[in-house]
Amino acid sequence: MNLAVNLERSAFYFPHRPAIRQAGLEITYAQLNNRANRIATGLIKMGIKPGELVGLCTPNSVDWIAFYFGVLKIGAVVVTLSSLLTGDELVKLVSHAKQRIIFTDETKLQELEQLKGSGGLEKVICDRGDLSIQRLMATGSGLFEALDRNRLDTAAILYTGGTTGIPKGVMLTHEGINFSSYSIAYYERSTEKDRALCFLPFNHVFGQIHIMNSTILSSGCLELLPTFDMERILEVLKTGEITKFFAVPTVYIRFLGLPDLKKTLGPLRYCFSAAASMAMEICKQWKERTGITIAESYGMTEAMPITFNHYHPEKHVVGSVGQLVHGVEVQIRDTSGNLLEQGQEGEICIRGPNVMKAYLDNPEGTSAAFWEGGWVRSGDIGLFDSNGYLFIVDRLKDLIITGGENVYPREVEEALYSVPEVEECAVIGLPDKEWGERVVAFIVPKSGKTISNSDLKSFLKTRLSSFKVPKEYIITGDLPKSTAGKVLKREIKKKFVGNNE
Repeated sequence: MNLAVNLERSAFYFPHRPAIRQAGLEITYAQLNNRANRIATGLIKMGIKPGELVGLCTPNSVDWIAFYFGVLKIGAVVVTLSSLLTGDELVKLVSHAKQRIIFTDETKLQELEQLKGSGGLEKVICDRGDLSIQRLMATGSGLFEALDRNRLDTAAILYTGGTTGIPKGVMLTHEGINFSSYSIAYYERSTEKDRALCFLPFNHVFGQIHIMNSTILSSGCLELLPTFDMERILEVLKTGEITKFFAVPTVYIRFLGLPDLKKTLGPLRYCFSAAASMAMEICKQWKERTGITIAESYGMTEAMPITFNHYHPEKHVVGSVGQLVHGVEVQIRDTSGNLLEQGQEGEICIRGPNVMKAYLDNPEGTSAAFWEGGWVRSGDIGLFDSNGYLFIVDRLKDLIITGGENVYPREVEEALYSVPEVEECAVIGLPDKEWGERVVAFIVPKSGKTISNSDLKSFLKTRLSSFKVPKEYIITGDLPKSTAGKVLKREIKKKFVGNNE
């Protein structure tokens, strides 16, 4: 088994169909496969062998995808790093993964040159590096077939830890990514006629597997934007060719501010949100204004996807991430690992072919991530209803204990999102001498709107138990986010606590 076979099959069946369009230029599946073959054979000439690690650290592009599949074709392991990494962050992760070769851009060259000869790094592929990507392709051949690998061999390593601040290299297998790609294509009813808009970074599991890999598998076309750019997105939507739209909750919130939303979206058939929990109020407003249900699934870098909520739209349950993906098992357990009954809240634990192999060179982290029997711990609190629908309650680490009572921030955030003046919010617990922790709400108001703290508090008292109502409300212009769009509560807490010590 080799994940790169998915590209080869799409190139065989649909050689002349567009695989990628970027800045108005299209590349067909035959052309993309040819580029990947040239990179693969070029890497072989450079001495790269099956199982060795090769780095990839550039913004989304045609070359990113061609290099990714070129590495996979020769049985090597592709280490995908955020193109936003700089300085010590970049050096730390490149040193950790010990890749022999890395494809990057010239802005990273100075930091990476320091690692040559010491951290295992031998060659840097970029315009002013050891050789350019064009030169690498020129040394290779357009004819090559992916080498067969064991299904449990590592295909890619993705670094996670954006919300915890502790990066871990998640080792994903050929079988795991293949299973995930097939599951996504199935639940989204993807075909070769789909054109998917992607502005989410490919180093992240959402962009790399959910959007890129599943689209290549189903022979659709990827409309690439290097980053989120509202004006460019609107321009692309005006072409009337985009059928699938992928974004994070904050993007949907921004789109809801547009006056003629349904017309703006054109013939879009599918909208999907991930990377962070979507407030029910946002889902309802989107459905009312566009007629399209925002589809969600539940997943994580260590195991994705786990659930989908929309294969049968008439069975969609607002507030739930849906039912289990075929072939995936989920148990709800307490903190000691004991199995809980249906309807009880506990940690979501997952087993299936979608689960990671391990964390790279991190046996302690790997051991802590699994219960016996291959059950990976999600760190999320959830519960099942009687129909097998999974509901995410909150992150286990985000739980606030105030005066001995448990408060799940997501419940408070859901209530805040029902306030018309609130655009975004984040609820965290801050140290308190009397209560242990106090509930604090950080709120971004909608443009031109003002928010009264006393009115907010009065409203929330009608929706929540008194101990759940925030004791403090902080109005801010924005909230810190990861490259995938997740609100970084640790950054909020760090900044706020630091300013009040």
